[in-house]
Amino acid sequence: MKLAIRKRHVGNIPVLEVVDENAIYDPLPLLIYYHGWQTTKELVLTQGRKLARAGFRVILPDAANHGERKTRVSEIPSLTFWNSIQTNLFEFGYLVDYFENLGLSTGEIYVGGVSMGGMTTCALLTQHPQIKAAACVMGSPAPVAYRQRITTHAEAAGFYLPPDYEKLLSWIEVYDLSLHPESLAQRPLLFWHGISDIKIPIKQVTSYVEKNPNERITLIQEDEGHLVKGATMDRVRDFFVAAREE
Repeated sequence: MKLAIRKRHVGNIPVLEVVDENAIYDPLPLLIYYHGWQTTKELVLTQGRKLARAGFRVILPDAANHGERKTRVSEIPSLTFWNSIQTNLFEFGYLVDYFENLGLSTGEIYVGGVSMGGMTTCALLTQHPQIKAAACVMGSPAPVAYRQRITTHAEAAGFYLPPDYEKLLSWIEVYDLSLHPESLAQRPLLFWHGISDIKIPIKQVTSYVEKNPNERITLIQEDEGHLVKGATMDRVRDFFVAAREE
C-alpha cells in the first residue's frame, strides 16, 4: 500500500494527514493522534503510517507551543505544558468538524496519543462520547494527581508558583478521567506504560485501572522507561483495528 502524507493547515493548526493514496477522497474512520511534550507531529509519523495502512485517516496535529507553533517555554513550571493540553482540547472538535464537513470521515472517531498526547486522550474521553475507542501511551488518566506532582517538585526545587496555581488550573478537574470514570462508559481504552517510567509514573495508570475494573480497559505494562518502540506501535494499531471491527 502506498500512503499519501499531506502537510496541511486546518485553520491555524498544522497537521499531517496520513491516508491510503487510493482512498484520499473516500470517507474513512478518523483517528487523531497526539504527540508528546516538546516533540512534534513528525515524531509520531511512524505510528501514523501503521494506522493509515490499517485503513484509518490519521491526523497528526502539532500541539500549541510545539513544532511549527513552537514558542519559548515559560519559566513558570508547567504553564506551557497545561496550555498545550488545553489547546488540544479546544481544537479537537474543530478538527473533527473539518474532516466531517469535507465528507472524509465515516463518523467513526478514534483518539490516541503519547505522553502529553496520552493525557490529552484521556481528557477528551470525559467530554466526547462520540469517540469510539482510545489509546493512552505513556500518559495519565489523572491530571489532577499529575498537577500535584508538579507542584511538589517545583516547591522542592524553589521554583516560583502563583499562589492561586490550582485555581488557575481548575479546568483540569473537569477533564480528569480518574475523577469521572463513568464517562468512559463501555468504550475500549488501551493503556501502555513502562514500569520504569520516571516522567509519568505508571502508578497513576495502575491505580485508575484497579479502582475501575472494566473489561473494556486493556493495560499493557512492560519493562521500559519513557520510550515507545515499534512493537508497541504495532499493539496500538492492532487495538484500534479490533475496536473498529466490533
